[in-house]
Amino acid sequence: MAGPCSARLQGDVAAFTAALRTLVNNPQFSDVVFVVGREQQKVFAHRCVLACRCQAFRGMLGQAQVGSQDSSSSVPPQGPFILGNVQPEVFLAVIEFLYTNSVTLNSHIALEVLTSSVEYGLQDLCKLCVKFIKDTLSVEQVCEALQAAVTYGQVDLQQHCLAFIEGCTTAVVRTQGFRELSDVVLAQVLRSDRLAVDELDLVQAVREWAHVSSAVLERPVPEVAALPVRELRLPLLAPSELVTLESYNQQDLLIPVENIAAAWRAHALRKGSGVPSHLCRPRWGTRPRDHHRHLEPHAK
Repeated sequence: MAGPCSARLQGDVAAFTAALRTLVNNPQFSDVVFVVGREQQKVFAHRCVLACRCQAFRGMLGQAQVGSQDSSSSVPPQGPFILGNVQPEVFLAVIEFLYTNSVTLNSHIALEVLTSSVEYGLQDLCKLCVKFIKDTLSVEQVCEALQAAVTYGQVDLQQHCLAFIEGCTTAVVRTQGFRELSDVVLAQVLRSDRLAVDELDLVQAVREWAHVSSAVLERPVPEVAALPVRELRLPLLAPSELVTLESYNQQDLLIPVENIAAAWRAHALRKGSGVPSHLCRPRWGTRPRDHHRHLEPHAK
């Protein structure tokens, strides 16, 4: 006689998701409340859903539950939990994902949702954010996206952003996002051979970045710019351009004197002697100068 058979059968996933979506920020049957952002917007949720979907929420809600048993003055299980440093729209996107395994994103909140996904340990949400950011990347947002990618260790997004910057460098270096890059990330960008911009324009863009960073960080220009300035390829500049550069440099000391001296030495010796080879290598957007033929042994 044959034994009993068993099988797991799948119902309508769309209907199930739609039903759960009705519970997002729905005060009916909710047992936990968050007060979110400067607007102090209330967001209603259900403890069991948050706890089973997210370890971070499980820890948060579990601590509150223990506290409410030990002391009548502690926060009750339903909150409210104050989340003042996140936008309500961003937090609601996280809640939507926890309930439905899908998320509604737009270009205004995607990077912040990515940040929250990392903070809450939601790897699947993080992947969705990265995909959306890659699919909707723009000149105005690419530097901010690159900064976030480096901060949160999203290597694939880093590579995608860098390739985007390489394709339209001249436009990107004019953006506010470029001026807000950290020195580490800017130096990473400047190491690329594929930047579609001339070196003289790149030096000017770094100078503008340095003055903004100096004002924001309240530190001298040479100090904030030390790391990215090392990546500027000064030997590519013509003598007349180096003279102009020295004139500007007397005002803000952006570039160490020894770096400019090394560029002059390359001209005098008619080769890149004593200069790291990559600093003599033209980028994709470098305008040809007569002396570049003397740097050919170091070129691509």
